[in-house]
Amino acid sequence: MSKRRNWFCGSEEHRISRRGFLGTAAATAGSMSALNLLREPCLAAELKKQDKRVILLWLAGGASQLETWDPKPGRSTGGPFAAIPTSVPGIHISELMPKMARRMEDTAIIRSLNTKDGSHGGGARMMHLGRRDEAAVKYPDLGAVLARELGSADSRVPDNVSFYTATEGRGSAVGQAGFLGARYLPMSLTTNSKPDNLARLDSISDLDHQQRHELRELLSNRFIEYRDSSSLRSHNEAYSRVRGLMSSDKLFDVSEEPQSIRDLYGPSLFAEQCLIARRLVEAGTPFVKVSRAWWDSHGQNFETHLELVSELDHVMSTLLDDLKQRGLLENTMVITLSEFGRTPKINASLGRDHFASAWSCSLSGCGINGGTVYGATDEDGQTVKDGEVDAGDLFATIYQALGIDPHTEYHVGSRPIPLVHEKASVVTDVLA
Repeated sequence: MSKRRNWFCGSEEHRISRRGFLGTAAATAGSMSALNLLREPCLAAELKKQDKRVILLWLAGGASQLETWDPKPGRSTGGPFAAIPTSVPGIHISELMPKMARRMEDTAIIRSLNTKDGSHGGGARMMHLGRRDEAAVKYPDLGAVLARELGSADSRVPDNVSFYTATEGRGSAVGQAGFLGARYLPMSLTTNSKPDNLARLDSISDLDHQQRHELRELLSNRFIEYRDSSSLRSHNEAYSRVRGLMSSDKLFDVSEEPQSIRDLYGPSLFAEQCLIARRLVEAGTPFVKVSRAWWDSHGQNFETHLELVSELDHVMSTLLDDLKQRGLLENTMVITLSEFGRTPKINASLGRDHFASAWSCSLSGCGINGGTVYGATDEDGQTVKDGEVDAGDLFATIYQALGIDPHTEYHVGSRPIPLVHEKASVVTDVLA
């Protein structure tokens, strides 16, 4: 794919030359506290009209591609599970996913990820940011970017929500708004499925709460009137949304759903949080991450995946059905992603170890050409033999599917920063 610069609105004042950037980069790098994030509203406003949403199913610990999207039956690396045909002729997936096999027409599989980082911490950050942080630049993660691009300043629902109620791996997959600022950090739910302290205290009347809000806003606006600080503005914007967000607490209450819908999803915590994710995107939340741990199967890989993949198959297929029946799947992308895959080689503990050289993810719904497979691994799954994709390529593809040009640029000080690294290319084969 050809690379091109795409400047906001095409206006001349935003054309900052590479030479100009290089002349100011050193000063910018040494002064992250003075970040001046310049964005034009025209593109973001147009995107928001399109009402795009994303649900990320984060398979924490590293799900095995061989027991999900890229089985190798009959090979020494294949393990005990068979491959089964899907509703799309020619595509086979693990027999642990019979429900997804019947619904493959909405899903694209990428089997050729090579992300080169087999550590939990580094891999998780890579697959949240699409690249590595620099010493002087902290990048926003996928949720923060989508909250920025697809959210609304006056929305009454949260625009970036993260469920991660397990303890394993949570520290590696925390939300990071980077240079976008605290306004785009996720609402992180780590102890249960409903935010604590979101409702107004009974001891405070609504009128009293409104007046306190207005007084805080008055004092805050006076404080920042003669100060130029992106951190202060971001902080103030976050507070300005509090009263709206307080009204969204019912979205997290699955008892508001008919019992028949709750029964379809099932009783597990992962299922409940995916149902809440559907309620949130239906109400307008642009990004929700639901994390399911713990896939780190160095031992007893096949028992672990029998349990976890079976749950994923049921919950993911139910979620896609639910979104589709409500007319939401056309504008909602569902992603399955881990920090890496698992080794084709089966170790002495009947486990699979960390493996970032040739693994898989899936994309469903919004902007995706369902019923496709992109890339291929060799017959034992050891290497990518066709269509290698890195983290930047994957993120470029996700942005493109959502109608966001991945080569548009933010500005940090005078430095232009594209949404993805400069060599990233869109995998056009999986786009509708």
